[in-house]
Amino acid sequence: MDAIATARAVVEEHHPDAQAAFLGGSVVTARRTPMSDLDVVVILRGSPAPYRASFRSGEWLVEMFVHTEATWHSYVDREVRKRRSPLLWMCSDGILLFDKDGAGAHLAAEARKLTAAGPPAASAEEIDDRRYAITDLLDDLAGSADQGERLFIATELVRRSAELALTAGGSWNGGGKWLARRLKPTAPGLDMRLHDGLCDVLAGRIEPLAAVVDKVLEQVGGRLWVGYQRGGTP
Repeated sequence: MDAIATARAVVEEHHPDAQAAFLGGSVVTARRTPMSDLDVVVILRGSPAPYRASFRSGEWLVEMFVHTEATWHSYVDREVRKRRSPLLWMCSDGILLFDKDGAGAHLAAEARKLTAAGPPAASAEEIDDRRYAITDLLDDLAGSADQGERLFIATELVRRSAELALTAGGSWNGGGKWLARRLKPTAPGLDMRLHDGLCDVLAGRIEPLAAVVDKVLEQVGGRLWVGYQRGGTP
């Protein structure tokens, strides 16, 4: 309740004429931690939207995302095409703090409809781009004896493999902790297999991580390097 009250007070202080506002993110879920901040989406009728700002309000860290209805749709459309839309999820799963004219309820319904529909399917070209990048990293890992290099190659492999698993599974993508959270229901156990594989690399063994990554690649046709080609821009 303190988070909700603070979020409402923040919006009233910064944008008393706002049409609607949402409180989203981890703070409104069971995943809330002592470091959770307030992710606040504010809907205005015009200027100074769109903008975002990060600041402190009392004991809370606040991230404020300010939009008009038009810019909300524009940003969401762009993010959905990338299959990763924090703004969409903040309004779909978040708490509607207030709604003066129905704009908030309309956007919340639209957000829930879009999240339920799922992300657009990845093109064959994108899948092959991901396969090629991961194959190249696997070759780099196999060819390196430098533990510093292996660290960064392996962490990049972990991230890209998780993203590929989500793409192959037709799931929304995410970054940081949300990458792990999206991965759990889509590819159960993969997060820990990647974790254990990374630990093995740090201990000097690359084969276990390579095996996990190859399993992910098998879902979309396996490794790809020879024969890969992309046109450039003149």
